[in-house]
Amino acid sequence: MTIAANFKAFTLAVGLSLLASSVAFSADEGKPVQGGTLIYLEQQAHTNLYPPAGGFYPNGGILNQITDKLTYQNPKTLQIEPWIAESWTINDKGTEYTFKIRKGVSFSDGTPVDANAVAKNYDTFGLGNKDLKLPVSEVLNNYDHSEVVDPYTVKFYFKKPSPGFLQGTSVIGSGLVSLKTLALPFDQLGDATKIVGSGPFVVESETLGKQLSLKARADYNWGPAKLEHQGRAYLDGIKYIITGEDSVRIGALLSGQADFIRQLQAYDEKQVSDQSFAIYAAPTRGVNDSVAFRPDNPLVADIKVRQALLHATDSKEIVDTLFSANYPQAKSVISSAAAGYQDLSSKLTHDQALAEKLLDEAGWKKGANGLRQKDGKPLSLAVYESLPQPQNKGVLQLVAQQWAKIGVKLQVLAGTSGNLVTDNVDPAKTPLVVAEVGRADPDVIKSQFYAKNRDALLQKGGLNPKAAFTDDKLNGLLETIASETDSDKRLAAAKAAQEYLLDAAYVIPFFEEPQVFAGAPYVKGVAFEAVGRPSFYSVWLAAH
Repeated sequence: MTIAANFKAFTLAVGLSLLASSVAFSADEGKPVQGGTLIYLEQQAHTNLYPPAGGFYPNGGILNQITDKLTYQNPKTLQIEPWIAESWTINDKGTEYTFKIRKGVSFSDGTPVDANAVAKNYDTFGLGNKDLKLPVSEVLNNYDHSEVVDPYTVKFYFKKPSPGFLQGTSVIGSGLVSLKTLALPFDQLGDATKIVGSGPFVVESETLGKQLSLKARADYNWGPAKLEHQGRAYLDGIKYIITGEDSVRIGALLSGQADFIRQLQAYDEKQVSDQSFAIYAAPTRGVNDSVAFRPDNPLVADIKVRQALLHATDSKEIVDTLFSANYPQAKSVISSAAAGYQDLSSKLTHDQALAEKLLDEAGWKKGANGLRQKDGKPLSLAVYESLPQPQNKGVLQLVAQQWAKIGVKLQVLAGTSGNLVTDNVDPAKTPLVVAEVGRADPDVIKSQFYAKNRDALLQKGGLNPKAAFTDDKLNGLLETIASETDSDKRLAAAKAAQEYLLDAAYVIPFFEEPQVFAGAPYVKGVAFEAVGRPSFYSVWLAAH
């Protein structure tokens, strides 16, 4: 049965009950009311729900409803505010953080969210658990250990300064889960029913890969301290339905079968806005939608080749052809809304003549078929499309057309391939990879390019066990970002890292990636965290 057929069958089976439950009545549509189930169509099924895996947007969209964080990053001011932690202190060196935990908070299994539970969460996130195959969180740098000072005070120690830690306590990857959940192996955490958090919703049921039901937690009373809404969620529940086909999501929304959808494509925005449905383009504030090179591959080891491909890329044409005003053309490695951003558009000029010249200098000459060759080998590259990124196949195909003009072949491989995971850590098979990650902190640059994090460049000591390539200068800058406590110096390192990544042509940024959602006019109170995951805690349904 197709995804579309699954969705239609589901709506027929439960349509009457959903229609009844999704209507909330209020004499005043400006005043929130309690009740109703939000029907939310998600483009992709979630994968693993171990909180540090929450960077995958379908994962984060669930974790954000069922877990709480120590702190809350205000999405407007980006300031860190109290949540499960009432207050905190940081020593002068940035190596010790002490948090006072809010009393009366519990996980949905009834166990307390106290200093002991918080300490065990962070020891797991910061150190990993090899026996359970739980990886280290990419947002925690230099972590050493925790100390339970008293039942509601926890202290964290770091081997080196960790200036990004406070912000790291607010991100989706730091969602707090019960000790029972932390005791499970990684391969069992793809089952949402096994994730026990303290959030405003709890998992009620799941059909893996198809649908997920959340229900409001009746006794929830510990939302972020400065939010206007306090107490239990307004909604009674949320029904997630995996609906991969864009046209089906749009049709269901506009026909009233769904209330809210994720991954509204740019080419569908007009028909949604024309019918007075709301469009939400939440910024992700991190590394822009890009491709990154693997210098261990001999075809892209020469900086002149990478520079040629950078200047052969016309990101303005990509944005103008495929996207809307919600997708600004990239002017640096990171978003213009990101901390430490520097406008480096002068390094990203589209210049086909320069690209041709650089390839000539590198010894790549055009053959009779127009394809560049050197030592009898063609300059032919391959890249896998990334399904989470908007219109990524179209983006890469347009890049392939641009590169073909200078005699370079780019083969775009299907993002559904069973070889994708293994090939993407083998530079011989994938000399470049799609890159993007959201986080409202300069540490996001390290997360994307450092060997022990996402390792986009496949450096020695990272994802590729056979890697020989390493760049000490880049790594030094990334380590400074992660450990410099002087704010000005830290931002200077972030700017220097952006410049260096472009000067070395390790990355070609295309556009600033938002998460684009659409909602029915009666869906009120929609909010997003600082990097684009929705929060349904304050959502309510007006009469319709």
